Amino acid sequence: MNDSNGGDDGNNASVARFYDQLAADYHLIYDDWDGSTKRQGRALDTVIRAALGPEPATVLDCACGIGTQAVGLALRGHRVTGTDISPAAAGRAGREAARRGLEMPVRAADMRALPFGDGSFDVVVCADNSLPHLLTDDDLLTALGEMRRVLRDGGLLLISTRPYDQIRRSRPVSTAPQLHGSGAGRTVTFQLWDWSEDGERYDLEHFQLIPAGEDWRVEVRRTTYRALTERQLAALVTDAGFDGPAWRQPEDSGFFQPLLTARRHAAP
Repeated sequence: MNDSNGGDDGNNASVARFYDQLAADYHLIYDDWDGSTKRQGRALDTVIRAALGPEPATVLDCACGIGTQAVGLALRGHRVTGTDISPAAAGRAGREAARRGLEMPVRAADMRALPFGDGSFDVVVCADNSLPHLLTDDDLLTALGEMRRVLRDGGLLLISTRPYDQIRRSRPVSTAPQLHGSGAGRTVTFQLWDWSEDGERYDLEHFQLIPAGEDWRVEVRRTTYRALTERQLAALVTDAGFDGPAWRQPEDSGFFQPLLTARRHAAP
């Protein structure tokens, strides 16, 4: 697959800025971030061990953010390395791991240029709707090619996105408010979405209302997503050289988003 627009380094710089700005407050998206970290780690651990066997795996989370999935998998005994395009998010992920007594190397890196040797990992994870920040086929194929390169033969790819098949049919313009905490200490998070005419991209404004004495501190961060359908993403994964891409829904996987799995097999 090809996209004549080529890469979009300006957008990727804005993605890094978005998560740099959000890193300190990211946990406030969740009612219970620690609990969600454990639940997500448990769900991904089940998928990994079912595919690769019962032994702990070497895992790269190439969009680790502040560590939601990476820390969760490390708590399950996997040997996890994290990277993220946002230095602030990657730094916080490292601190969250250290606070839990976990050995989890973390660094800032673009998923289109992963700083690891060929075949370094059993598993590559790109979760929580991270891949759709890449807006062109060229950038998506470059990132997927890097994920394939750093996987060993037979290694497992795990990608999760929002349920874009149904989202694109309804084109919502906002998300419901999410609350963290209670009473005077509660934080409110919601999003506004502005769709392109073709319904494939949307500009997102991420609002957080954070208590500040008797008033509110309002934080607004902006980014853009490409609303890839399951068929589109599976085709891109195949074009990048993976075998057997398959989707698992939350009711099957236990993970909170649709989850794509695929394998890296050596060329004959």
